[in-house]
Amino acid sequence: MVPSGAQQTLAKSFTFSMYTMMAIVASCFPLYFDAVGYSKVQIGMLYSIGPMIGLVSNLLWGYLSDKWGTTRKVLLLLLLGQLALAPVAFHTHSFALLYLCMAFFFFFQQPMSSINDSQLLLLAAKTGKSYASFRVFGSIGFAAASLGFGLILARAGHGFTPYLVYASAACSLLIALALHDARRRGSFKPLELGPMVQIVRAPKFVRFLSLLLVLSIAHRMNDGFLALYMRQLHASDAIVGYAWTTSAVSEIPVFFLLSKFGHKFKELALLTIASAFYVLRFALLSFIADPAWVVAVQALHSVSFGIFLFTALRYFQQAVPDEYRSSGQAIFAVMWSSLAGLLSGVIGGWVFQHLGGEWLYRIAAVLALIAAFGFYLMHMKEERGEPVPSPRN
Repeated sequence: MVPSGAQQTLAKSFTFSMYTMMAIVASCFPLYFDAVGYSKVQIGMLYSIGPMIGLVSNLLWGYLSDKWGTTRKVLLLLLLGQLALAPVAFHTHSFALLYLCMAFFFFFQQPMSSINDSQLLLLAAKTGKSYASFRVFGSIGFAAASLGFGLILARAGHGFTPYLVYASAACSLLIALALHDARRRGSFKPLELGPMVQIVRAPKFVRFLSLLLVLSIAHRMNDGFLALYMRQLHASDAIVGYAWTTSAVSEIPVFFLLSKFGHKFKELALLTIASAFYVLRFALLSFIADPAWVVAVQALHSVSFGIFLFTALRYFQQAVPDEYRSSGQAIFAVMWSSLAGLLSGVIGGWVFQHLGGEWLYRIAAVLALIAAFGFYLMHMKEERGEPVPSPRN
């Protein structure tokens, strides 16, 4: 049964709302904790717990979603968990308690993207539409929140951050209550881990995951250290904000284009192109002296991240059967977000501290070059008649 137009609109609305929360976590939380008096070291500790928790929580909630045969109920549980923990985190004056609360908050917040992606991929398959046509609303939501919430906090002060969190989570919860599950009860056989293990252990799939991790580390270095690098270049808070908004907005037209024409191109060829644009993007950033030029270079986020995310998820969609959809998305999230976040933080922090931001971006460019070369080799094997992956076989 094809989901109704109303349900498709609700899925897009939920994606928009969910990404407003992600914008708050990424851009508003650090400023809030700084405003209430926590040190930079303490704020760094609070953010480092997210990727560590994500290593476990993404896999756990992905497995439970597949085992229970539902994405909607899992999304509701994740949102309720965030709403329950956020007030405690915002009203505690003990760093130890705050750290514990944020650990549990990230336990519920980190898997949101992968579970929602699972929902969108299943919905896209049922409607015959592209995943990008749904996911683009996440980019719109992130960009709108980055700009709009920033203006609100500039007027109301960072003490207003908790109310934005409550409003965003509550809005997402209300929309999720109206959503129909992308999985119909009884349409999936009981979950068996054996076939999923075989998929993940397939040599071609392992090579793909390895290249995904290498490119993700480079991307996460930029996510984690862009603001610090711009501060090193004496950028104002406004210029830093423009850089983030530019990258978020730049995704939107690429997602629209990929939703219409992306299917005409092979995944590994597109991933090679995306990796090449990452090389160009990070190489340019490593030589920039004027922070205003960083904003312009961030527009390359469109053809690097935009192509990469859409194409990598399409590759996973083809490689992993629907009954393992959430588990597959959890593995993607662990590689793309959690593990890459941890490694990029450790490696990037040391490089930035001892060699400076320009060397961090040069190393990121080299990692992207390795990924581009690897994806190109996999693509050439496929062109010579060696299918990549079919990990299902």
